Amino acid sequence: MNSSRLTRESETLKAMLRLYCRGQHGKGAELCAECHELQDFALERLEKCPFQQGKTTCARCPIHCYRMDMRERIRIVMRYAGPRMPLAHPLMAIRHALDSLRRTPQRPL
Repeated sequence: MNSSRLTRESETLKAMLRLYCRGQHGKGAELCAECHELQDFALERLEKCPFQQGKTTCARCPIHCYRMDMRERIRIVMRYAGPRMPLAHPLMAIRHALDSLRRTPQRPL
């Protein structure tokens, strides 16, 4: 990842997936195969994001680059992990909340 913004978002994504997998699938520090697949997909999408430094959170993005099945899976993860993030990773949660306040970027040409 070439920007601190995208690096921060990828770390937040990984932390949320670990919370979800541990809570829902009973895994330890390692992700189960299903969650690992979702993480790989999400990180690939993030790396190819056309907005790069100027991006808001994916939920507020005007471009939906996730396949429908993966989009639903990531929503489930976010619904579970989001409320738990302030306790598990308070600084990440604050930064993510601030990133969600960013202005929605315009579609690139």
